[in-house]
Amino acid sequence: MKKQHYIVFILTTLFAFQNHLGAQVDTAFAMKQSSRRAIVFSTQGVLVVGSLAYLNRAWYADYPQSKFHFIDDSKQWLQMDKIGHLATVSMVSNLNYKAYRWAGYSNKQATWMGVGLTWGYLAAIELMDGFSEQWGFSWYDFTANTLGGALFTAQQLAWQDQRIIVKFSYHPTEYADMRPEVLGSTNTERILKDYNGQTYWLSVNPQSFSAQRKIFPGWLNLAFGYSGDGMLGGSSNIGEDFDYSNIPRIRQFFFSPDIDFTRIKTKSKFLNTLFVVLNLVKIPAPTLEVDQTGAVKFYWFYF
Repeated sequence: MKKQHYIVFILTTLFAFQNHLGAQVDTAFAMKQSSRRAIVFSTQGVLVVGSLAYLNRAWYADYPQSKFHFIDDSKQWLQMDKIGHLATVSMVSNLNYKAYRWAGYSNKQATWMGVGLTWGYLAAIELMDGFSEQWGFSWYDFTANTLGGALFTAQQLAWQDQRIIVKFSYHPTEYADMRPEVLGSTNTERILKDYNGQTYWLSVNPQSFSAQRKIFPGWLNLAFGYSGDGMLGGSSNIGEDFDYSNIPRIRQFFFSPDIDFTRIKTKSKFLNTLFVVLNLVKIPAPTLEVDQTGAVKFYWFYF
């Protein structure tokens, strides 16, 4: 379950970084552009170099090194982990973009710098995986990272706006109790490890595609989600020490209304920063589910 740990690590540190910059706006408003850039680059430098050094020591040091090699993990977790890679790059690129815009860079400059830092960071970790005997370089992770960067970059360059954003939601499941060593033994671990409770969403803002006419509220989004159910192992529910072959592994697809918090107008710098963070999470809302068997379910509130 290696990837989840660094995904959350990146998001957590960058949330703190984003909040730090938001708090700096009032006091730093009169600062020269070079001073703002110094804040951005020094903070990011410490986070990137420090986190890679920490991961190398705390993560890879416990496993033997090997020649660079590849791994085929394309069939694991109904590809939920790959969607997680896509989502992470898209989300964090946007956070980095906002930091670079605050530092005075143009939309185009901030876009390429934001996605470049994020994609490069994850590419470095993939390379570290490639030299670890325990894992290996995954072309599928690498491709998912690239697609996440492309989703963010294409929108920012074409529209200077994120009309289609990636969001995340989670709810507890019974499966974690069945295999806590794999799916998590604490609530925090389960958010990271239990793919059965995770849902990734593409949240689309319809009004942004019809700017000439006011058809929908500007904050209203329509969200399309994907998840999986019944996953007790990476690629199978049967292993050396477990057999849950009676539980089917099922893909799930969702449709639900959502809110784009960043389109709510406010003059509060604190709320604007808070809305950026809240926008990473899909709100609980009435939801329609259709799974791969054709079964249909309706939830008054799904998260």
